[in-house]
Amino acid sequence: MMLITDDIRTRLLENGAGEAGTDHLPVVKLFDPAGSATWLITEMMPDGDTLFGLCDPGFGTPELGTVSLAKLQSVRNASGLTIERDLLFKGKYPLSIYLLAAHVAGGITKAERVLRQAAILSTCNSSSSPHSVEHQRR
Repeated sequence: MMLITDDIRTRLLENGAGEAGTDHLPVVKLFDPAGSATWLITEMMPDGDTLFGLCDPGFGTPELGTVSLAKLQSVRNASGLTIERDLLFKGKYPLSIYLLAAHVAGGITKAERVLRQAAILSTCNSSSSPHSVEHQRR
């Protein structure tokens, strides 16, 4: 499966070229079909390989960071399966909401109830939230 289509690449590069610290909606969700590793990607750097987003290697330690597209494409798990793209995923919330929800849930979640609660919590604490998407991507 192609992890990053031309349309997705274009959107990721546009986000990556934008102002640093922008709280984008995730563009693509990548995951290990035989495990719990998950990546919600919002940006691609001009090198065409470095992706930025919410990364959870499957140990319940979600954090903002970068990952290599080439490395993701080369992964083969114990069952021989490769990383896949969630074809049905549509980012509904800014990345900061997914980050806050992941910290509450102990991993990246798609549970609408948890995401809504994180969105409410985020609006209540918007000026002092420790879960900011301010990052050092440049």
